[in-house]
This record gives sequence, structure tokens and C-alpha cells, in this order.
Amino acid sequence: MENSWKQVYSSGNPVHIDILQNLFLEKDIKSVFVNKQDSSYLFGEIELYVKETDILQARQIIRKFEENEKAG
Repeated sequence: MENSWKQVYSSGNPVHIDILQNLFLEKDIKSVFVNKQDSSYLFGEIELYVKETDILQARQIIRKFEENEKAG
């Protein structure tokens, strides 16, 4: 992976990764994920990356997403 991609989020829940990727797409932020989960036992993390130029905007989206998750 190029040096311009930076990790902004990780989760063991693939649904969270999918939701965030869709939220990023709505703001024209390209993202990629690296699935480091064990395929048999489903432990481990999925890491979400964005380009370095999009980090601030991505973190704002993540913050809002996490607030909504806590609010239920």
C-alpha cells in the first residue's frame, strides 16, 4: 500500500466498516480495508484506510458515527 494511505479506524464488526465506507463515499472519500480477521474463528480486526489528504474529514465522519452508535 502506498504511503499516502493512513489507517483511520479498526473494528471487529464488518458491518461498521461497510457503513463507514458508504458514509465516506457520500463525501467522495476513497477508502480501502484490510481484513485481518481469522477466517475460522472471526477474531481480529478489520482496518480502514483513507488517503492522507482525507484524514480530517474521515475522522469527523467516524466521530459522528460512533456518537450515533452509542446513542443507540
